[in-house]
Amino acid sequence: MDFGFLSEYSKYFIDGTKATIGLSAITLILGFMLGIVVCLLKISKSKILRFIASVYIEFLRCTPLLIQISIVYFGFPALGIEFPSIGPLSSEFVAAIFTLSINSSAYIAEILRSGIQSVDNGQMEASRSLGFNYFMSMRYIIIPQGLKNSLPSLVNEFISLIKESSIVSVIGIPDLMYKADVVRGTTYLAFEPLIVAALIYFVLTFSLSKLVGLLEYRLNNKTLKSAEGFSKKNEVADIA
Repeated sequence: MDFGFLSEYSKYFIDGTKATIGLSAITLILGFMLGIVVCLLKISKSKILRFIASVYIEFLRCTPLLIQISIVYFGFPALGIEFPSIGPLSSEFVAAIFTLSINSSAYIAEILRSGIQSVDNGQMEASRSLGFNYFMSMRYIIIPQGLKNSLPSLVNEFISLIKESSIVSVIGIPDLMYKADVVRGTTYLAFEPLIVAALIYFVLTFSLSKLVGLLEYRLNNKTLKSAEGFSKKNEVADIA
């Protein structure tokens, strides 16, 4: 194999990597915010809101991302819905962010729902006994614990998002996959540019997974130390 093209086309891969990271980061933030809203609808007491959230989640999870981005990019303009350019972001980039955000929000909503429902019911009862209303209990007690329980799955979703973002190359977004295809077409090398792109994706996702493992380790140690400290205080109080 010949990787000599990297000396001339390395900037293509660097620019593509920056676009992939930026797209994934923006999508994660927007998808997380929307996912919280959908999650709260899914666990609400209203049957109508739960039904709307369920339809939203199931449709986005049960249809291919390629079809979703094709509907948004090609179908919406046919209905008169155009995506504007926002600052340095082109209309294609905005359409890609929109599609990936709503797709990711469906998965994030289910992850958050699972994390929140894993919190013991006694936490809600205890907070209500302290005078917190339902919304205060969710905001200060339940949701923070649910987020902690959901952290590994949320990061896994971000890792998947980095890989799935390569689909936006079909609408001309200059991400890593798109740049790899440009290099393939220019150098007439069918294999090597894809290997370079795959290695970059691997480095991004593997590094992130290791950072998550370190974060989980520190959180577990912090929780363990807090529990030990609480236990020692109780022992001292019993002796006194």
